[in-house]
Amino acid sequence: MEISPLQKARYAYQPKLPPVLKSGIAGLGLEKSPAALPPEGDRERLKALFPSTYGQDRVTFVDRAGGKAAKIEGPGRELRVGVILSGGPAPGGHNVIAGLFDGLKAGNAASRLIGFRGGPGGLVEDKNMEITAALVDAYRNTGGFDMIGSGRTKIETPEQFDAALATAKKHGLSAVVVVGGDDSNTNAALLAEFFAARQAGIAVIGVPKTIDGDLKNEDIEASFGFDTATKLYAELAGNIERDSASGRKYWHFIKLMGRSASHIGLEVALQTRPNVALVSEEVEEKKLSLGNIVDEICASVSARADKGENFGVVLVPEGLIEFVPEMKALIGELNELLAANEAAYNALATAEEKRAFVSGKLKAGEARLYGSLPAEIQTQLIWDRDPHGNVQVSRIETEKLLAAMVKSRLAELAKAGSYKGKFDFQTHFLGYEGRCAFPSNFDADYCYSLGYTAFALIAAGLSGYLSSVKNLAAPASEWKAGGVPLVSMMNIERRHGSDKPVIRKALVELDGAPFKAFAAHRGEWSISSDFRVPGPMQYFGSPEVTDRPTETLLLEKGRE
Repeated sequence: MEISPLQKARYAYQPKLPPVLKSGIAGLGLEKSPAALPPEGDRERLKALFPSTYGQDRVTFVDRAGGKAAKIEGPGRELRVGVILSGGPAPGGHNVIAGLFDGLKAGNAASRLIGFRGGPGGLVEDKNMEITAALVDAYRNTGGFDMIGSGRTKIETPEQFDAALATAKKHGLSAVVVVGGDDSNTNAALLAEFFAARQAGIAVIGVPKTIDGDLKNEDIEASFGFDTATKLYAELAGNIERDSASGRKYWHFIKLMGRSASHIGLEVALQTRPNVALVSEEVEEKKLSLGNIVDEICASVSARADKGENFGVVLVPEGLIEFVPEMKALIGELNELLAANEAAYNALATAEEKRAFVSGKLKAGEARLYGSLPAEIQTQLIWDRDPHGNVQVSRIETEKLLAAMVKSRLAELAKAGSYKGKFDFQTHFLGYEGRCAFPSNFDADYCYSLGYTAFALIAAGLSGYLSSVKNLAAPASEWKAGGVPLVSMMNIERRHGSDKPVIRKALVELDGAPFKAFAAHRGEWSISSDFRVPGPMQYFGSPEVTDRPTETLLLEKGRE
């Protein structure tokens, strides 16, 4: 592959590690503390589902020089580890593999790393490849998951679990590392329990990945890829803001990736100061209808038109439609309906037939709402679910729906004499552009540290843990490494028409510092053109610019 000058320069970048990992693991010790418990109503069910891995302590790696921490036994033993990239790509995945590889080789030069190609299905079907030093060196500090590929196969049937175990035994694996989001790491928890129940002696360690930012808690301060993706989206949104102010003739509706939570939209709003930024969690909390949302946007459009500014920017979270109460009820009923009538639905040939089939089976209220939507949106709502049973919100053109509804509402206001502006719009979806970008310095460092920490957890003989690197708002010289039990982050949710154990999504907290900072200023942003243009991501120069974390992380940790 021909490489760009930037890629060549990035090969030379040496990611930073938490101090405790810099000198290898010979002097590492473990400190244990109780992990947070799952929701009270789900604990007994989770304990029954995960008898071998429920109730484990969180762990933190410390320098054993102080003599207080427990020693890690056998840190230098030869290990053979498998690694899987699961789900959608996120910037920094290759550095997770690099950190894992370097840790293994630092512990014992004879240790080996096996990549399973195409995601979890690669483990089930034994699609493997040896990860060598030359291969790792060709991918350091680069975006994408193309070193070994990714996939969304979910290991859920007895046959799949048996096949995964057979593959792991065949290759003599000491551990399997699953790099993924909440659903993928739920699968990692199930795999860890399966291996433990069969006394296989094979550990399973997860790594927190998702640009959506919804895999986090007190031990996981950020999922990797979020920093890079939001910096890229903020650059593009800022460019659009400047174009809007230059042309002065369009309102731009920008949908931003984020399947459920609005972390991306909120972060980009904090970086760019748009006129309107919708937050799905607030929509749900306030029980706002589509009409309420349209009225909010129209208020900004009208106020700006009174100033002669017939342009602006609206940020729309990808998953918004699932948080509008009437739409959430409709989607929930559609999920149950499609799961119960899968064969009959799939036998229909055309989108028109499928819409009619669904309309005939919905309850009266949901049927009316479904029928009121444009045909394109109706079809997008009933497209195939992903392997985890989620509606594919990235394919629902919410930004176009809102723009059309705003235009219609403004026409009504103009007819009534309460709106005298001009309104035209453009729509955008910033999504896949951010998933494989060159990782920021922050993500390059963070991912390398997560991979190295995953190795340390394996060397410590632990299983059923998610790699954790904390104190991320501080410089890397103050980061702390450890692990949090996967089961401690789980609850019971309704999926595919039945109750399933899943890792809880971390949604935007309306009483959290990032949302409060946004809410304090959005009124003035709504009517002003005080756009903030962050510009392109920087890799070289002052650490204050190149290594700066997200506004979200700085606000959460009181650093801003």
